[in-house]
Amino acid sequence: MALTPRLDMRQGQSLVMTPQLQQAIKLLQLSNIELTEYVEQELEQNPLLERDEREIVAEENNREAGDSETDQSETDQSETEAPSAPDTADTLNAAADSGTESGTGEAMDVDYDNEYTSDAGSDLPQTADAAGYESWSPGGNFGGDDMPGIEQTLADEQSMRAYLLSQVGMIIDTPHERLIGVELIDTLNESGYVSGGIDAIAERLGCELDEVEAVLKQMQTVEPPGLFARDLKECLALQLSDMDRLDPAMQKLLDNLELMANRDLKALVKVCGVDADDIRDMVAEIRALDPKPGRAFTFDVAETVIPDVIMKSVPDGGWALELNSQTLPRVLVNNRYYTEVSQHQGGDKDSAKDKQYLNECLQSANWLVKSLHQRATTILKVSSEIVRQQDSFFRKGVSAMKPLVLRDIADVIEMHESTVSRVTSNKYMATPRGIFELKYFFSSSVGGDGDGAARSAAAVKSRINHMVEAEDPKKILSDDKIVELLKSEGIDVARRTVAKYRDALGIASSVQRRKEKSGAF
Repeated sequence: MALTPRLDMRQGQSLVMTPQLQQAIKLLQLSNIELTEYVEQELEQNPLLERDEREIVAEENNREAGDSETDQSETDQSETEAPSAPDTADTLNAAADSGTESGTGEAMDVDYDNEYTSDAGSDLPQTADAAGYESWSPGGNFGGDDMPGIEQTLADEQSMRAYLLSQVGMIIDTPHERLIGVELIDTLNESGYVSGGIDAIAERLGCELDEVEAVLKQMQTVEPPGLFARDLKECLALQLSDMDRLDPAMQKLLDNLELMANRDLKALVKVCGVDADDIRDMVAEIRALDPKPGRAFTFDVAETVIPDVIMKSVPDGGWALELNSQTLPRVLVNNRYYTEVSQHQGGDKDSAKDKQYLNECLQSANWLVKSLHQRATTILKVSSEIVRQQDSFFRKGVSAMKPLVLRDIADVIEMHESTVSRVTSNKYMATPRGIFELKYFFSSSVGGDGDGAARSAAAVKSRINHMVEAEDPKKILSDDKIVELLKSEGIDVARRTVAKYRDALGIASSVQRRKEKSGAF
């Protein structure tokens, strides 16, 4: 049979992801900060997209009106009514679905002024009161505008480098040595240790190693003691020397810190040449020192987590959910501008390209608005189901958390597991028990008792941690004993599972805990 080229037509089905679908999937997994950056880029690139500032202006007007009313009624204070709640839990605006109509001459508005609210189970009310959350802001201020944000209460920060540079002139006399001192300051890490080695400094500055050593000795006299050390041993020695406690026995103890870490009392007594009581006193002195003196200059400001979903209890015992309006980008499609430009286009080749460009911009803008709308509704739907299934956690704590996997949520809301995974990534919920990432509420199942009951891994970890905290110092619980206690409570787990959970919780072994709680080494 001869091989010849030919044309065939075949019919088949395949899943093709359009750019619009890829955009919708991308928006699902973005955090609120990443989403804001993405929308800002689209606003810069698409002339038909506009930022909706009506709500900002309305809030400012309401604030000014409230301030003026407060000034007029200072002597006659009365009860103020809470903001009215939405009429129903389904306040999602369907205006995004009409975004393709471009000849109306009106700007399309995805009505984010109405807050997204939802019930989370049959015990939730059909309305959600927004009182208490209208003043939620990225600065963490719940109480309105009268109180300053947490960032405004921070102390002025003085960096370690700025402080040490101010000390160089008082410690070192010659300009040459000051140059070496500044170079040493630049090598300090966050803990206050010299990193990189002083031989590299000598080579970089073209000076002798002895000169760098001499300047280092002078710089080690600054406060707080322990700065400019090259390792932990030298850091502790500098602090003990400043206290006039660096005797030969203490120096030998510093030379054998590994024995101290292993609590080997007999070996320390033999090495240091003192009795057990002296060893305990020396170890107590070392424990009172600061192994990282550079932390005195480090101001770690905890970054505020802005929740995507806000949850609160209602009087009838249920839960009310609403999306945080601060995380919802407010954008409009300017159909009026599209109509005006379309009417002034001619029939030449350049006008055809311009028209095609405008149509692409309009389609992209409409799809972005719809994607934002769909993202908001999906987050609320997934969050509502999580609250419904983890109701016992919100009422009793982590010990009552139920096993939950992505499939459990996906089957109920009729979505794919990958969609639920994207929705729960980098999304946070503010609850009466604190702010949690949505991923936190998913926990694997650990074998239960003979009746088939199961516990979540988080609940088992919590129970193990509670057992260890409450154990008698004279009767330290071994892993085998913890397994027996868990079985008596209907939790059937293996010893290796207990050991794995204990390590994950940062709990030492029974031997180590016995030494720590008895005060021995």
